Amino acid sequence: MSEKLYKWSGAGNLFMVADGRGKDMSELRQATEIQRICSENKTDGLMILDESADHDFRMEFYNPDGSGGMMCGNGGRCIAAFADYLGIRPAHENHFCFEAPDGLHSADLLQRPNGDESWIIRLKMIDVKEVTPILGGYFLNTGTRHFVKFVPDVEAVDVESEGKGLRWRSEFAPEGTNVNFVSIQPDGLHVRTFEKGVEGETDACGTGITASAIAGYYLATHPSPEMQKYTSAALELFSSAGLRKPIPVSAEIGPSYRHLQAQDGVKVALKARRDWLKVEFQPDLTEVYLTGPAELLA
Repeated sequence: MSEKLYKWSGAGNLFMVADGRGKDMSELRQATEIQRICSENKTDGLMILDESADHDFRMEFYNPDGSGGMMCGNGGRCIAAFADYLGIRPAHENHFCFEAPDGLHSADLLQRPNGDESWIIRLKMIDVKEVTPILGGYFLNTGTRHFVKFVPDVEAVDVESEGKGLRWRSEFAPEGTNVNFVSIQPDGLHVRTFEKGVEGETDACGTGITASAIAGYYLATHPSPEMQKYTSAALELFSSAGLRKPIPVSAEIGPSYRHLQAQDGVKVALKARRDWLKVEFQPDLTEVYLTGPAELLA
């Protein structure tokens, strides 16, 4: 494969990305080629930026096992930053609109690199139609399928073993599910994710971060005896009265996030293995946004 590939990081989630505009990408789309590239570069996926007839560009995402057809939140932020890096100018200033496997997305360029800083991208995710309590946790689709399990201490979880067991549970057949382990801390939700397609833990998962935020809100607003030991912490984190007041982002997120304007709705900070991200949405689980870094590595 002679096409130039770029290595990107979205909060530690690693991708190889290609500019497919006007080129034959058939070889790159082969599962065996995707598997080889991701294995050699130790990445969590591969993406192709292609032309769109009606929007700024089209995003293709593939897991390291060669499977595709799903959304990737960290990948969506990276490919928007990649479009900016390539010099693609959106139809609306600093606001991309692009096609993805789960539908249309928008991406706001909140920050471009300056010195050691990375891009900061606010990515619109799909609306969440349903949250299903199951197996002592919550199942939902945020562009791909996720199960969220709350735990006292996420650092104590054997993510590889427990994640693999839940990923293949019959309740999630036949596709299976991604699995997120979440602990509620005073500064936000701390998340670790076992990703299907990767078949292991990744440093971050954007759709998983989003699912964890929404599951935490559901936990706070739909108390149940089964989840009682987590309810008070969730209520404290998510405020009260349906979260009509903005929730301040943790100061630990850093200066890159402090300029973000607070708006009415639900806001929460989440810590992946390396970076902090921010998720915001309306109480009816619409207008869902994921904000975080995108970094060009090579």
